[in-house]
Amino acid sequence: MANWFTAGGIVMVPLLLFSMLTLALVVERSWFWLRISRQQRGLVPQVLKLYSQNPYGAIAKLKQYPQLPIARIFLAALTLDSTTPEEFSLALESAAQAELPLLKRFHTVFETVIGIAPLLGLLGTVLGLMQVFATIRLGENTGDSAAGVTLGVGEALTSTAMGLVVAMVALLFANLFQGLYRRQRAFIQEAGGKLEILHRRYLRQALLEPRAINPPPPHPH
Repeated sequence: MANWFTAGGIVMVPLLLFSMLTLALVVERSWFWLRISRQQRGLVPQVLKLYSQNPYGAIAKLKQYPQLPIARIFLAALTLDSTTPEEFSLALESAAQAELPLLKRFHTVFETVIGIAPLLGLLGTVLGLMQVFATIRLGENTGDSAAGVTLGVGEALTSTAMGLVVAMVALLFANLFQGLYRRQRAFIQEAGGKLEILHRRYLRQALLEPRAINPPPPHPH
């Protein structure tokens, strides 16, 4: 492994750093999406069902999951005072937009690795070939010289192979996380639409019954 790393030349250092960075981001994003999918899978149906029966209980339930984007989005709208349907919808949309950067976190880093890693590998190959051709002496056709050139070219291609591997791994997981982001965005829109319907029904029912429609004040810590 040490010889293989040395054969790639100086560009193997940034490629190694890119590979370690990609691995760390893959672990972080994988844990992020796994935690979200597990916790919100059962939470959202419970909150929607509870809101139709007891809106105050739904708010209390959401406050137990402050780490979930969907919970923060719902709370941003439900905790407003005396909202009209239009204001409620706008609050949901604004909160959802505020959560999008968190859901797309590190996407730019993945794109940077995908773009730069192959170029670094190609640069390493070019530098390696320059060194190989610089050692060639015209008029020498001995077997040892030809073997040395062949070995040098093979070593020079090591950095290109490394750069392609790093870029392909980053591209694979970047596409995976991008798909999870799209699915989560569609889920937020679907859940937000269902909550809007329940909110409109709640307001219509409040007009028929003499009860307060404002959510309760936050519980003291």
